[in-house]
This record gives sequence, structure tokens and C-alpha cells, in this order.
Amino acid sequence: MGGNYQTIPAAAAVTRHNLLNDAAVRSKGKAPGYHLDGHGLYLQVGETGTRSWVLRYTLNNSRREMGLGSASDFGLAEARERAREARKLVAEGVDPIAARRQAKDERAAGIARQKLEGKTFKQCALEYIEEYSADWKNAKHGAQWLNTLTTYVFPKLGAKRMSDIDKADILRAISPIWKDKAETASRTLQRIRIVFNYAAAKDHVQAPDAEFWTQVKIALGGNVRARKVKHFASCPHSQVGRVLQRVWESTATDRVKIAFEFAVLNATRSGEVRGARWSEFDKSYKDWTIPGERMKSGRPHRIPLSKRAQKLMKLAEKLRTTTDGDLVFANPSGKPYSDMVFTQLLKRLKEPFTMHGFRSSFRVWGSEETQYAHELMEFALAHVVTDQTVRAYARSDMLEKRREMMDSWANYIWQHAPTATATES
Repeated sequence: MGGNYQTIPAAAAVTRHNLLNDAAVRSKGKAPGYHLDGHGLYLQVGETGTRSWVLRYTLNNSRREMGLGSASDFGLAEARERAREARKLVAEGVDPIAARRQAKDERAAGIARQKLEGKTFKQCALEYIEEYSADWKNAKHGAQWLNTLTTYVFPKLGAKRMSDIDKADILRAISPIWKDKAETASRTLQRIRIVFNYAAAKDHVQAPDAEFWTQVKIALGGNVRARKVKHFASCPHSQVGRVLQRVWESTATDRVKIAFEFAVLNATRSGEVRGARWSEFDKSYKDWTIPGERMKSGRPHRIPLSKRAQKLMKLAEKLRTTTDGDLVFANPSGKPYSDMVFTQLLKRLKEPFTMHGFRSSFRVWGSEETQYAHELMEFALAHVVTDQTVRAYARSDMLEKRREMMDSWANYIWQHAPTATATES
């Protein structure tokens, strides 16, 4: 440590104390260097006239020097008291510098923990509803959110801090309605999970992983048939090519045929395709980015298009007219098709499936016929997954893995079609 040191006999350094007074501390005449007060406490004067307190001590045969703050912030009496507290630690064999650092770390950890653990489930749920309700399609959806949580969840979980909620708490909220009100129970459980993901994004809690939610469903148990859950009728993945071929051979307009297959290839929801905008695609049609306001989750969703999907976009471009505006699949009046356009097509073909069910066809294909990661499939479906997974699968290398997966899906579909003529459409 640099500076000018007062020459004080060793014995005096131990026995002499209270050598300074307030006037001496305030005096501008003190030369730069260290000025002893006693018991190891010094007033340090810098070359520019700055003044601070320093305590020198010896611990384990090692000489240490500890800053005690600026003389502008701490007067002489306060400096002596701070030095006395530090010397008490030295007498107990504790390094006061290390103790101060540990206390600082513990304070920081306490603040972080308070931030992490402070919010209750109800607070987080209401914050989520307020933040995202403007993006929901209608007020009814927001009312349903609030009603299910108010009726089934807030009485059990509302007042609990997010960090204190465990599987048992969730089971207490969902179990009473799991069998008798199956659809409501499933939606409520999904909303609980969304609140957890929202709270994790805001650093109020660490989001449970996928295994946690799997265990919750296992614990809820019950006979699946007894629950009477209404599922969307899905097409066996080996039959998807046959259905698409029938679509292409139907009397539907080319634009509807393209839109239908485009939805199946990308495992998207009907509304996401019917409302697709040219501005959402890059110039080469390699990627499609659906903005958050058009997504059920409220988050933007980027889709790497397969070679087959890119070909369909080029076919759609040839059909584009001036009345379409920015809509890719506009109806003759220049507006989006209704949600019945695909349903009616399937009915005319006497296919017992729903458009939404083709998302399940894709998911089952991925599980039964491929080795693609579970998270990769979930992300392709725009399902809610942990923030860490979202970040990982948003990277460019994961985007290319997803593109490979969508190419595999398209190839599988048409390899299982009765003939290859539709692929040449």
C-alpha cells in the first residue's frame, strides 16, 4: 500500500489511542499519507486531499488493511466504532474483510430470494391476464381465464407464494374436478402452467420442468374414458398422405387446397394459416414468422418451412391478385376464409377428421416414427415450454434441425400417399 507512513514506535502503536480529534480530521493541513488515531485505525489522506478511514490488523501472521469508509460519510466516533467491531472479529479469529464480503453476498442473495419468492400465485395470474388480455381474440376468453382461476384455483393457491407451491397444492385444486369436469380441469391445469411460465419469465419463481407436469397428470390419474375428454378427431399419420391426395383431387379451389396442405405440413392451427400475411414470410419462403398477436400463446412463432411448403408458397404466389392485399389465402372477396372452410371440405370428402387433429397426427408421427427430441416437437407445435428450452430452440442451429424435421414430415406424408400425382400439383 503506497503513501507516507507516520513513524510511530511499535509499542506506541499498541498503547496510544484517540490521537486524532474532529478538528484534526477536518483540517486541510494534514499531509498525504496515513495518520494514526490508535488501535490500528488510521486517517488516510490522498494526494488530492480525499480522506478515508483504514484499519490495519494482523491475522494468522498476515498483515491486512481494511477500508472503513470515507471520512465525509463517517465521523471520527463512527470510525472508531467500526474499527472496534472489526477488531472484535479479529480477536475471534475471523477475518473482518471476508466477513464483510460474506454479509454483502448474503444481502444480495436475500434481495434476489425476496424478489424470487415474494409474488403470490394470484398476483402473478392477475398480472398475466392484465398484460396479455389485450392480445386475446375477445373479452370472453379473458373472462373464462379469470372465472376458472377464481372458482377452482385462487381458493387453494391464490394466497401462496409461487415458490411455495408444490404438486400437492396443484392436486388439491384440480383433483375435485378432474373426472367430473374433465375439459374444464384440463384447461385450468394448462392455465396454472402458463402462470408458472409467466412468473418464471419475470423471475418470481423457477419454472417446473416438463417432468413435474407429467407427474402431476400421473398423480391425478383416473380412467381416461371415465373423464370423457373430447379430443379433436385426428387422422392416423400413415393416412395423412391419402387424405391430402383426396383434397388435391377434390373440387375445392386451388387456394383452399394449398392452404389445407400448408396447414398440415406445418402442424399449425387453422386460423394461423387462414390469416397468414405475405409480410410474415422472408423473400425466399424459407421461414414464416407469425407475430404474437396471431398466436394462441401470445408469443411470436418462427416456422422453418420444408421444401414442400416452400413450393406451396410459390404456387400461392401465382394465384395472388390485387384484391388480396397482404393476405396469402384470401377468399374471393379479399377477406380471410372462415374457420369452416376446411371443416366443410373434410365433410364433403366424408373424412371423419378435424383440421386441428392433423397437429396430433404430426405429434404421434414424431413419437412413433422418429428420434426427434420431445422439446423439438413441442416447439414445432408452439406449445408452452420452459424459457430455457425456448431460448435453446430459438437458436439458428436448432431452427435447421426443425427444418430437417419438417422435411421428414412432408416426405413421410407423400411417401404414404396412394399415388405421387398430388405432389406434382
